[in-house]
Amino acid sequence: MKTVDVVKWVATAVQLVGYGLTGLNIVPWNVFAFFIGIFLWFAVGVMWKDRAIMVVHVGAFVSLFAGYLNS
Repeated sequence: MKTVDVVKWVATAVQLVGYGLTGLNIVPWNVFAFFIGIFLWFAVGVMWKDRAIMVVHVGAFVSLFAGYLNS
């Protein structure tokens, strides 16, 4: 298995944990899980040289970070 495959599956698992924590209203751990997942998915975008993946995760980070600071 390639490094990028490991990173994307770990990122996926972390994002799913974030969704689960959100559903259970476990704050701010859900946000921290999402930050990790976003970072890992951004890394996948870099490894694949896929700007669309990078842009969407930068947008997700900015949105989530702004919401976190505003709460």
